Amino acid sequence: MEFINTILFELGGKPVLLIDLLSAVFGLTVVFLAGRNSKYNFYVGYLYTALLFFMFWQKHLYANLILQPISLGINILGQYRWSHPRKGEETSSGDLKVTMLSWPWRAGVVALVLIMALVWGWLMSQLGTKWFAGLFPANPLPYLDCVVTVLILTAQTLSALKKWDCWIAWLFVNIANLTLYLKAGLVFMPIVSCLYLVNGIWSLFSWYKLYRKNA
Repeated sequence: MEFINTILFELGGKPVLLIDLLSAVFGLTVVFLAGRNSKYNFYVGYLYTALLFFMFWQKHLYANLILQPISLGINILGQYRWSHPRKGEETSSGDLKVTMLSWPWRAGVVALVLIMALVWGWLMSQLGTKWFAGLFPANPLPYLDCVVTVLILTAQTLSALKKWDCWIAWLFVNIANLTLYLKAGLVFMPIVSCLYLVNGIWSLFSWYKLYRKNA
């Protein structure tokens, strides 16, 4: 698998590896298809998950690394739910409708994200320092890494259930990711995060139109 670490070019004095470029292309394809309500985003998502696993292992971002098997499970759930809506959840074409969370559910989701991020961040701060020191390099940004991780899990789950609110979560993910990548000294991935942000804003309005159409 050494070829995956081939340096393609440099950007801002930082090398851009083949795995970085492939992850960016597959990731942008996934969100582009999801934003356009295409069920094929899940098929691309399986490959994207595998690429991210290797990339985060190399960057020592362990919270994001652990996320990938969970993301795989959410991807499978999403593919099933989008193509197998329950009675009353389907559109005229038989697909799952876009729906919204109620305000109490939104408050509960926000509280859960904050609690999980704090607990997981503390656990990751111990890994490589007090726990398993010398076995794993210490995570340089444990709390920010975990905030991104929990937000991604939330956004993916809401997307799998076809909740419009997923795009609000994705906007926070993109902003947090942009901060994380800049602090980690990356150059290429912040540019990709900006593209995610643009797509997220577009998809926010696109899914709202779908929600209003099928309400």
